[in-house]
Amino acid sequence: MEIDNYIKKNKLKVVLKPNSNEDEIIKYDGMKNALIISVKAPAVENRANLALIKLIKKKTKKRARIIKGLKSREKIMEIF
Repeated sequence: MEIDNYIKKNKLKVVLKPNSNEDEIIKYDGMKNALIISVKAPAVENRANLALIKLIKKKTKKRARIIKGLKSREKIMEIF
């Protein structure tokens, strides 16, 4: 899935699913206007967030950070 199509004004909305079988972008949810992304890492000690950032950096070849939703499944990321 081409992630660059879903980045609007350097922002990306994500719904994160930790403790999954693999790190992957599952699909785009039109109702939530967000990408559904799963990561292997558990939602403990910020591990899932770090895995999400690593996956986004790998897919976009750009830097990324979470600007909203550090302790939530729904996150807004800045891609720069």
